[in-house]
This record gives sequence, C-alpha cells and structure tokens, in this order.
Amino acid sequence: MILGAILLAGAVGAGQSAPTNAAAQQQARAQTRTVFAQPLPKLDGSRLEIRIVEVTYAPGAASTPHRHPCPVVGYVLEGELRSHVKGRADTVYRAGDTFFEGPDDIHLGARSASSERPARFLAYFTCDRETPLSVPVPNP
Repeated sequence: MILGAILLAGAVGAGQSAPTNAAAQQQARAQTRTVFAQPLPKLDGSRLEIRIVEVTYAPGAASTPHRHPCPVVGYVLEGELRSHVKGRADTVYRAGDTFFEGPDDIHLGARSASSERPARFLAYFTCDRETPLSVPVPNP
C-alpha cells in the first residue's frame, strides 16, 4: 500500500514536470530588453495609481499648452508625434519610441508630424493622488 502511494506520487510528480519544462522552454524563447528607464520624482506611496491612456492626434490636430501633475511615459504606437516640452528641443517620436514628461514640465504642444496620417500613442501616468491628468497652462 505504501509502495503504491509512492509510485502514484511519483507518477503525479512526473506528470507535473512536463508543463514546468514546457513553461521553461517557452520562457527561454522570450527575449527582453529595457526600452526605457527614468527615475521618478518623490511620490506619496500610500495612494499610487497607474493609468494608461490612448491618445490619437488626427492629421493637423494639436494639443494646447499643458502640464501633467503626475509623471508620464509615452510610447508611440503608430505614426509620428511632434512634441515640444519647454526647455527641450522640438522632437519627433516615431512608432516604437518612448518619451517622458515630469510633473514640472510644461508641454508647449504636440501634434501628428504628418499632414496625412494620425499619430497614436499610449500615455502611462503614475499618480499618487486623485488629480486631472492634464492641466492647461496659460501663456507659457
């Protein structure tokens, strides 16, 4: 009886090792690389929230001057995004590019860099309080 239990446990264990090996093989095929790293400003960690917003600028459409009360990381999905943050060079980000705006940065404007195609990106906000994600900046 004890020998049967040991054999059964061994059979179950052997059956469980197959998925583990398959998972290890799958993981071995995955490759990772750090695309972007940015130190964050001091945040109150008691109420952290991440919000991801998809933004699309149609050809010719543009944002007005604004800032974000929370740090934001952008990742361009398609098209080309022309962006100008005060104190930085006017920059064009293409699909696959990443950018960062801190809570003190003034974003003078963004738009699709193409007159024919939209620009679409994801904006990842890390906030430590409930706040609007974008705040207008009068006459920067």
